Amino acid sequence: MFSISHHDSRTKARTGILNTAHGIVKTPVFMPVGTKATVKAVTPTELHELNIEIILSNTYHLFLRPGIDIIIKAGGLHKFMNWDSPILTDSGGYQVFSLSSLRKIKENGVEFKSHIDGQKLFLGPVEAMAIQKQLGSDIAMVFDDCPPYPCSRNDAEQSLTRTLKWARECQNQDRAEGQFYFGIIQGSIFKDLRISCLEALVEMNFDGFAIGGLSVGEPDNVMFEVIEWLGPIMPTSSPRYLMGVGTPPQIVTAAANGIDMFDCVLPTRVGRNGCAYTETGMKQIKGAKCKSDFSPIEAGCECYACRHFTKAYIRHLLNVNEILGLRLLTVHNLYFYKNLMKRIRFHIEDNTFREFQQCFLKGYELPGS
Repeated sequence: MFSISHHDSRTKARTGILNTAHGIVKTPVFMPVGTKATVKAVTPTELHELNIEIILSNTYHLFLRPGIDIIIKAGGLHKFMNWDSPILTDSGGYQVFSLSSLRKIKENGVEFKSHIDGQKLFLGPVEAMAIQKQLGSDIAMVFDDCPPYPCSRNDAEQSLTRTLKWARECQNQDRAEGQFYFGIIQGSIFKDLRISCLEALVEMNFDGFAIGGLSVGEPDNVMFEVIEWLGPIMPTSSPRYLMGVGTPPQIVTAAANGIDMFDCVLPTRVGRNGCAYTETGMKQIKGAKCKSDFSPIEAGCECYACRHFTKAYIRHLLNVNEILGLRLLTVHNLYFYKNLMKRIRFHIEDNTFREFQQCFLKGYELPGS
């Protein structure tokens, strides 16, 4: 399912090809998040025009609405949302973690109350994989237990025990034709727990491996420390996925450590909040200084928004609550992320990734800096 195309000569970065039932994906890749069977504010046609190769949807949310029966009647998730390219589905483990006040963890899964109507529901490894089989996603994530940050070592150990038990159960479930299963490495910030989790998952022979439990409030230096522990010992022949990450500097740094796959809500969420990603950082377009700025969001950008509209016009749309403003910023941000991954792949294959990384990080201004 996965082959390495090129290793950068001076970092751990690499390019590869991921073969799925619905097409190939060039890695490193960023997956826009389509939690509820749509990437917010854009159409599937626009995603194709942006050359987006794979998106992410969420088992938990689709389980609640519209319900799996509806998606089965539609012929699966691809047909339901009219998306003919690859889809990765998260198992719902992170959502159960984020709804800690509404759930009770049990031996065989999680009992929780719907955040929509309070209905009592249950989701475990058997249920999560059965739902993902019915969705027909190309990549299905195992059902895991994501501990919060910070957490005690004892809590991390208990979480790891559940994650590995559930992973074994997930691996034994039936899958859709051509569907791949990815294991999720947990263990919080404890090196020995992370490594033991990875070793156990490798023995289970998953198709790919994800680093979970990061981007949950820990500082960047802690995140990268975990990645540096795991990167050198993750299977070379399998795709490596860093879940829920992240900002452009985080992606560039993680790619240098051999990570192949990323997802995050930021491009779409930031756009809906009136901000745009640029080469020098995230910029507020809704602010007063863009009122008479008749330049594009970013000079040289080839996205639809930058080719046709100015910051002044987009700011106007945002301030009069016109949906087009949010859509244009979302399109721009998705283009920025897609183009960033294209540049990352180019510099890896050109063996100039280290110079690119240093230049990008030096010129990118972080919020509040």
